[in-house]
Order: sequence, then C-alpha cells, then structure tokens
Amino acid sequence: MDSKDIKVCLVGSSGGHLDHLYLLKPFWENKDRFWATFDKEDTRTMLAGEKVYPVYFPSNRSIKALIINTVRAVKILRKERPDLIISSGAAPAVPFFYIGKLMGIKTIYIEAYDRINKASLSGKLCYRVSDVFIVQWEQMKEIFPKAVYLGSIF
Repeated sequence: MDSKDIKVCLVGSSGGHLDHLYLLKPFWENKDRFWATFDKEDTRTMLAGEKVYPVYFPSNRSIKALIINTVRAVKILRKERPDLIISSGAAPAVPFFYIGKLMGIKTIYIEAYDRINKASLSGKLCYRVSDVFIVQWEQMKEIFPKAVYLGSIF
C-alpha cells in the first residue's frame, strides 16, 4: 500500500493537542483523513473544510465522557475504517486507541511537548496499545522505554 493510499484518523482535544496534530500537515495533507475532536470555535476555524466528527467534552477524568466517546469511537471507526489513528492527546484519544486496536487499526501516539519529565494520563493509557509511541524529550524515554524520541515537532 502506498503511503498516500492510507486513511488517517486524527484524534485529540482542542487547543495545544490540536495544534500538535495540525503541525503534521506535511504528512496528512495528501491523505484521505478525518478528525475527531471537540466542536469548539478553535477547531471549527482551524479545520474549516476538513471532515470532522465531534467528540464529547469536557472529557478530562470523566467516566461519562469516556463512555460517550467510546460509543462515538465505535461508530466513527466502523464507518470510516481508517488504516491509522494518530493522536497527541488528550482524553478522546483513549477510546479511539483501544477500539482501534480491537479493530486492527495501527496507532501512533505523540506525547505532548510540555511533557518533559512526567507522563500525561492519556499517554500512560495509550502507551499500552500504541504501535508507535513518540516522545519529544529524550528524558521521557525513562518513563516510556519503548518510545521513539524524535525531538520537537514545533
């Protein structure tokens, strides 16, 4: 399969997490793609013209949001059938990664840039099911030994 032929799901919270994913534009711009993120003003502006599925928020440490977003992840991933899920966090990544793993979808998680020496909760949860786990600070490999250190994406 040519890398241009893969279908990509980009999933994450709005704000900095969305900024991280948007910075990967040289990778995703020529691919069939869709986004799963919060329906907020910054996402509507940044992702104008993109295929976007809203995920439930507020989602941080919320069982209600986890349940709702798990149901949404099942529906969205069944409908779209991506080859790859990429996320830089936060909470919406978790159900997408676990459901994606059950469906045989490859996953790449990028721990946020501000995580220099302490793991995020989403990172801890997604690390177990990530095919590739990327850190932006070398010292984070002490926390995530199987991670790939690539430096900053900024």
